[in-house]
Amino acid sequence: MAKSKVEYVCQQCGRRTAKQMGKCPQCGSWNSMLGEVVSPRHGRGVVQRTQASQAQRLTEIEGDPEERIALPIGEFSRVLGGGVVPGSVVLIGGDPGIGKSTLLLQVALAMSKEGRVLYISGEESERQIKARSVRLLQSSSIPHELYLLTETHLESVVDQIQTIDPDLVVVDSIQTIQSPDLDSAAGSITQVRECAHQLQVVAKSTGVAIFLVGHVTKEGAIAGPKVLEHIVDTVLYLEGDAFHAYRLLRSVKNRFGPTSEVGVFEMLPSGMEEVSNPSEAFLAERVLNSPGSAIAVTMEGTRPLLVEIQGLTSTTTFGNPRRTANGVDFNRLLLTVAVLTRRVGIRLSDQDVFVNVVGGLRIAEPAADLAVAASIASSMKDRPIDKNLALIGEVGLSGELRRVAQLSARMNEASKLGFKGVIVPKSSIAGADWPSNIEIIQAATLREALQKSISKE
Repeated sequence: MAKSKVEYVCQQCGRRTAKQMGKCPQCGSWNSMLGEVVSPRHGRGVVQRTQASQAQRLTEIEGDPEERIALPIGEFSRVLGGGVVPGSVVLIGGDPGIGKSTLLLQVALAMSKEGRVLYISGEESERQIKARSVRLLQSSSIPHELYLLTETHLESVVDQIQTIDPDLVVVDSIQTIQSPDLDSAAGSITQVRECAHQLQVVAKSTGVAIFLVGHVTKEGAIAGPKVLEHIVDTVLYLEGDAFHAYRLLRSVKNRFGPTSEVGVFEMLPSGMEEVSNPSEAFLAERVLNSPGSAIAVTMEGTRPLLVEIQGLTSTTTFGNPRRTANGVDFNRLLLTVAVLTRRVGIRLSDQDVFVNVVGGLRIAEPAADLAVAASIASSMKDRPIDKNLALIGEVGLSGELRRVAQLSARMNEASKLGFKGVIVPKSSIAGADWPSNIEIIQAATLREALQKSISKE
């Protein structure tokens, strides 16, 4: 009879080795190789195929490919592409305490008014979940079709899904579920991967939509190997600063809709509230005519957002000046500082430079380069930028402004919020859908854009 053996598995990338290592040879992470007992027996799994699959003509397949389950929460539905696809598996990650469980419990409460929902928790007791439900519903009663299960064994979870036959299942969290066919502990790479795979088989075979909550690592990625994200159909991240009320639900993978879509919520005592006009919310506390403040128009998926970018320069007291970026890419900040120094002639070699995006938003696209550069230059010159002016443009290494995509949508959003002018790259091609009630100022270079945006007083 074969004996069990111990293998060491990296908890970040899933690499297996026969001996203990301090550093993973594949992903380079330290102290991530944990020992797992590998049994020679092979479990049959909790889901079995009754017969072999057979190929079908595409024209013979029944069902509406565009069928979706409508969600009462509009921002959540927007991120998913218009609703939940039956039989899909959605993975939601985020920092501890960011509001993942609260948001999904709100979804479960709202959906149970129209269909049957099963909420599975491996982390909280029934009393805790009911107390939160009462708080979220306030004076409303708990829907009759919401079922609650506190269980961590995969077989029991699958059995309840098949017995109740719900329209929607929430599993909080996938790291607490474990399969008895594996000897490793709950939360390990092997358990997370196997349990996610088995739940995916259940979703595809029964047509039930499943939401999985995933813990994140210190680096902010969902715990487990990338294969976990490959198993599921949609990957969402709930982002936000713990010291801010706003939360952003961002789609990074979606087989049934657009990626990089964003939904905006505000964390209140009554739960997650949708923010219908996020641009107005992000600019609510803006101080007018303040040096170092610039308005950028960024795109989050198909939604244009106006955000305030603050820049601050201060004479350094050390040999090497500091560069601090909060909400923007650090390398793009270094690029912008270099262009301002070399192409515009603003000396920053003895200045500490700080850039912050107000509201806890993270901007990754280069269309915010012009606003970042203008905020730094405004702070350095101690002169404000016109309060009615928004800035759009990518800054090149030669100091030129490059055009960006979806310019019409950006300018229309600025016009709706009452801005009187917008600076755009001169290379932008005018379109018939450009707004007529806003002044469009074109600039070919960064120097020209700064001259037209920063007050000369």
